[in-house]
Amino acid sequence: MRSLFRLLSPSRTAPKAAAPLREHIDVELEDGRCIALLRVRDPRARRIKLSVDERGARLTLPLRASALDGQRFLHEHRHWLAAQLHTQAVANGSGLLRDITPALPLRGDEWPLRWASGRATRLELDAGGLRFTSPAHAGDAALRRALQDFYEAQGRADTGRWLPKYLPGLPRPPRRIVFKRTSSLWGSLAPDGTLALDLALLLGPPAAFEYVLVHELCHLLHADHSARFWSEVEARFPGWRDQRGFLRSEGRVLKGRLRHLLAG
Repeated sequence: MRSLFRLLSPSRTAPKAAAPLREHIDVELEDGRCIALLRVRDPRARRIKLSVDERGARLTLPLRASALDGQRFLHEHRHWLAAQLHTQAVANGSGLLRDITPALPLRGDEWPLRWASGRATRLELDAGGLRFTSPAHAGDAALRRALQDFYEAQGRADTGRWLPKYLPGLPRPPRRIVFKRTSSLWGSLAPDGTLALDLALLLGPPAAFEYVLVHELCHLLHADHSARFWSEVEARFPGWRDQRGFLRSEGRVLKGRLRHLLAG
């Protein structure tokens, strides 16, 4: 009867904490620039906190704090915020500026960039490096779209070269491969077989990109990160530990650089 009573009794487990509420707000800096700031109302927060990293500025509010409290806090720390944003901009390099940006990151190197006028907005790779062609009326958004399209095309070319080597022994190929901009993950495998890869991988060494591809392909064999899974990764890519270490130490820099180039 005791076991039956326990089964019928209401659960005593603690309820899950509510998820933080997130929203982007526009904030005008002292120099007149307007930036998008992420405001997070977090039940776990005990005080108001302002932070800046490669993903941008973030204001965290506890539940008891009002939006007005957050505005006052921003005003009191406006000099610190401007300084931190400047530091991040220096660390990430300049964004994509027509006729000014001299080079772009690709496959672990800085490739020289030439600007030219033309009918279409496109970025191409040739013997002299990178060539960015665009009409005079093309806006910043068009330049950023062309850059993202270029990185995606290079990513498809890389995976197209590597896939034939790794498909034997897998139960099936991925349904499709897509490229995304992510804040933390490098890759994921959806239940329908769609393999997603972070576009920032194109900025780093090819070996790191190849490791992430192999990692996600091995999830077609084992959906977890068990010892059997890592054995499959080891068999296909023995140098995976070095590449995982690189992504852990330099990954935030790569993601921040891509975000800065494609920010809009």
